Amino acid sequence: MTNRARGFTLVEVLVALIVVAIGLSALMVAVSGTARTSGYLRDKTIAQWIAMNRLVEVRLNSNNKFAQNTDAGELTFAGRSWHYDTRYFDTSITSMRRIDVRVYLGDAKTKGNPLAESTSFLGAALGQVGGSNVDWSVGSTVATATQGTTPGTTPGTTPGTTPGATTTQNPTGTSVTPTPTPTPQP
Repeated sequence: MTNRARGFTLVEVLVALIVVAIGLSALMVAVSGTARTSGYLRDKTIAQWIAMNRLVEVRLNSNNKFAQNTDAGELTFAGRSWHYDTRYFDTSITSMRRIDVRVYLGDAKTKGNPLAESTSFLGAALGQVGGSNVDWSVGSTVATATQGTTPGTTPGTTPGTTPGATTTQNPTGTSVTPTPTPTPQP
């Protein structure tokens, strides 16, 4: 009786190598997809920054190019070439225009889809600056029993006021006690 040492056969080794090769190729596809997506998101974020910067530039420009319907430009940002086009559109409000900015990667000769697009509005104010129909000096937070009460008073009231009159806090932190409305007599 002879003892023979058993090892892997050639077929078993080849099958194991095929399984490892398939696993590694799937891993490489996943890693390259992640890297590609990361690069795209970086470019899209930078393009969005450029679009927002362009909108601010148009809004701050004292002599806006409203006579034109479009303008374009090129710039270098984050070590790369970019180009944009700015388009102006009329709105239903005569003193207001809509501004669309589209940003592309590459110089102006490069064609393709925009990486980012932003929209804003520019025009005369529709109301008086600082004018409002809301009284912001009075808050609307009703005092609760957790704020504490004075002995002999009902929770939610201020000493010297009638029960049912609630105390509110305005933004400066001082108490405001509204005058209770008289109840009709039957």
